[in-house]
Amino acid sequence: MRIDILTLFPQMFEVPFGFGIFKRAIDNGLVSLNLHNIRDYTHDKHHTADDYPYGGGAGMVLKPEPIFEAVEAIKAGVKDEEAELPIILLTPQGRPFSQRIAGELSRNRHLVFICGHYEGVDERVQEHLATDEISIGDYVLTGGEVPAMVVIDAVLRLLPGVLGSEDSLLEDSHASGLLEYPQYTRPEDYRGWKVPEVLLSGNHARIAKWRREQIIRRTQERRPELLNKANLGFEDEQMVERLTTKRSQVNKDRES
Repeated sequence: MRIDILTLFPQMFEVPFGFGIFKRAIDNGLVSLNLHNIRDYTHDKHHTADDYPYGGGAGMVLKPEPIFEAVEAIKAGVKDEEAELPIILLTPQGRPFSQRIAGELSRNRHLVFICGHYEGVDERVQEHLATDEISIGDYVLTGGEVPAMVVIDAVLRLLPGVLGSEDSLLEDSHASGLLEYPQYTRPEDYRGWKVPEVLLSGNHARIAKWRREQIIRRTQERRPELLNKANLGFEDEQMVERLTTKRSQVNKDRES
């Protein structure tokens, strides 16, 4: 996969993608990460990439010209069949990012990310250039760089060969629409807190059943709305009903 990032601060991406899994993916040719300084596409001696907003107001707005020209320069080097590549603007007004969207984006061979800054980006970038807008949450950050890192991280780990074990993808929280089961490692007993006996039993059927129950239990306790969206089997639904009944009984006992 090729990824192009338009930003005022390309150095921000050097550390997150310069180590570990993603560094290996880049070194092995699985990913090509290209950073573009928006100021390099300006034409005045001060490399002005922002200006005051029309109509007044606080802050500065990123100008459209350098962003359009940066994307056009990228497109000029793209094969004809890839000309309609996804151009993603990171913005609080975008669609909320999710694991589903990460999977959707991972099926592309090429992605372009535009990182806004200051008070935002000239509206004409959204109207006539971006093909998608993504938000990572209902809060305000200083720029689109951190959101771009989040989205790229989630997308790249879905690419074949990036992770050491493909099974890790299937067991991640949200991969199935639910939260992940608890994980333990050595020591077996730490400060009196012991690893659940079932995980030491060697009985893979019992372990699988326990883990599935923990997935349902944890999701119900922490993100119950996810259960309404998940594609649950008959046994899962029975488990939800049992846990709900048990929780209701516990609450009644506390109140009495």
